[in-house]
Amino acid sequence: MLRHVTFGNGSGDVSYRARSNDEGGNMNQQASRATELGLDIRPMTGYTGAEIFGVDLTQPLDQAVIAEIRAALLQWKVVFFRDQFIDRDQHLALARAFGEPLPGHPTFPPAFPDYPEILLLDNQQGTANVKEKKGTGGTRIESRWHTDVKFIEAPPMASILRAVVVPPYGGDTQWSNLAMAYKFLSPEIQTFIDGLHAVNHNALPIDRGELPGEVAKAFMSRPLRAVHPVVRVHPETGEKVLFVEPNFTDYIVELSRRESNHILAMLYEHLQRQEFTVRFRWEPGSIAFWDNRATAHIVPTDIPAGMHRCHERITLAGDIPVDVAGNKSYALVADE
Repeated sequence: MLRHVTFGNGSGDVSYRARSNDEGGNMNQQASRATELGLDIRPMTGYTGAEIFGVDLTQPLDQAVIAEIRAALLQWKVVFFRDQFIDRDQHLALARAFGEPLPGHPTFPPAFPDYPEILLLDNQQGTANVKEKKGTGGTRIESRWHTDVKFIEAPPMASILRAVVVPPYGGDTQWSNLAMAYKFLSPEIQTFIDGLHAVNHNALPIDRGELPGEVAKAFMSRPLRAVHPVVRVHPETGEKVLFVEPNFTDYIVELSRRESNHILAMLYEHLQRQEFTVRFRWEPGSIAFWDNRATAHIVPTDIPAGMHRCHERITLAGDIPVDVAGNKSYALVADE
């Protein structure tokens, strides 16, 4: 549990949330169990992200090791591994240790016929081998904070992304802890948004130009829409999670469009606060594993021209989100 501490003149405008003694004790117990298994779990920030050392992901994982990695994932929301030079079969084996791999993407065609669960993300070869046509110019997709495949009824539980080709600099990825983002909202805002729901869709934001390019057309080839709670309850931790982001969230159902725009703008700004985020510098052999139910992340746009960046991603099947009253999300357009 976390407790809220206020400083200053009592107005509540300067505050932080401190960890309780109980939570600190649980963290110490987890660290002790991990150490006994040879794992070295190193937190990267106060709330978000941890690097895990002492495990070889080219080999099958012991159930006790799987349990400790999962516990670290639930606590830190995203965990990272370095110097893990796994192939596609080993990538799939790692994913299956934690859940059921999904098809690579609901709308993109498989890049690898023998591995339909793997989505290719390559700044030169294209997303899932879908490339922009040379000479067409114009349209550019804007990079925004997002939660993976959030426009279906049951978004993925987690994503596992491995680096294949890494530029010498640039290309870092950032994640935000949306459970912590909710906890840092004022009680009045928490109460207001607890019962709200938002439409999420697979439209892509256009940064420049008018006509969608090849990637955008493939991404939006099937219109997908789902209504999710603005605040979901995490199915494993019981935490309340701010479940909106500026890429796929469209509008709040219970509000007028103008009201929705203002409330969402405030929440989008809030979830990007540095206290909730971690930034990861990729290296060859790096792997990121994040809880897609409680995070948003943003794709980098600072890769210098001519430099190659290639990653491969597997997503794991998730549950249907539930709001604070127990109501489930639902699809507006079937994802089958």
